[in-house]
Amino acid sequence: MLSTCSILKKLKTDYPEVNFQPSDDYLWSPSNQTVYYVENSKDKDSYAYLLHELSHGVLGHTDYDRDVTLIAMERAAWDKAKELSGNYELAIDEDFIESNLDSYRDWLHARSTCPNCGATGLQTKKLAYSCPACNQNWRVNEAKICALRRFVI
Repeated sequence: MLSTCSILKKLKTDYPEVNFQPSDDYLWSPSNQTVYYVENSKDKDSYAYLLHELSHGVLGHTDYDRDVTLIAMERAAWDKAKELSGNYELAIDEDFIESNLDSYRDWLHARSTCPNCGATGLQTKKLAYSCPACNQNWRVNEAKICALRRFVI
């Protein structure tokens, strides 16, 4: 199995159109075609995160209007990462993928939970929800890596 450092070197050769930049987190930036990665990560799955973020780029992921679209993009990126992993003598465990997707599912559930009655609401706009049970409307912040906030409107 290749080390993360040697995988990164190979990725830079295989994907010259993508920039790779050390950061505090793993992220894909479509605006500058950059995969941000944690340099010298002690995480045994760092290569999986690296391939996942690269997969967003390979798949042309840019933005989304609905939260469920983000989850679909995350699933597609994990599927692509799993496919790419074979090119680098790696394997990404399905349980690992599902655990990562669960964090997005939990995020979506928290955003869509009505702050008034606790029912599951429906997304009406990019950052807005409405409750079919009590007719409450609320807005949410972006909150993918920061604290979720819901504001009754």
